[in-house]
Amino acid sequence: MQINVQLAMPTGREDVARDFYGRLLGIPEVPKPPEMQRRGGVWFENGDLKIHLGVDPDFKPARKAHPGLLVQDLRALVGILRQEGFEVLEDAQANDCYRVYVADPFGNRLELIEPER
Repeated sequence: MQINVQLAMPTGREDVARDFYGRLLGIPEVPKPPEMQRRGGVWFENGDLKIHLGVDPDFKPARKAHPGLLVQDLRALVGILRQEGFEVLEDAQANDCYRVYVADPFGNRLELIEPER
């Protein structure tokens, strides 16, 4: 199954997206098709996961609707995110997984999940 997620971002913040999605979350950036590059934004893909951030001149962050991403070694990532200044909210009601919520640098909500072993 391929997962495609489209999120919006403000104009001119591609480097911020690269730092968060590429460096912190570890999702490699892929080049956008040449005919789409002039629109701005940035794409990240890893196997079946595709997260495309598109520029929206009337940007408003998605604070309720959100993608859920399966993460390996989520506790380590949570430590890194907190060290980088991101607020991470743990879901104390999750029984069969470790689940947290974090907003990307633009305010888009993300759910990060690691199944319990």
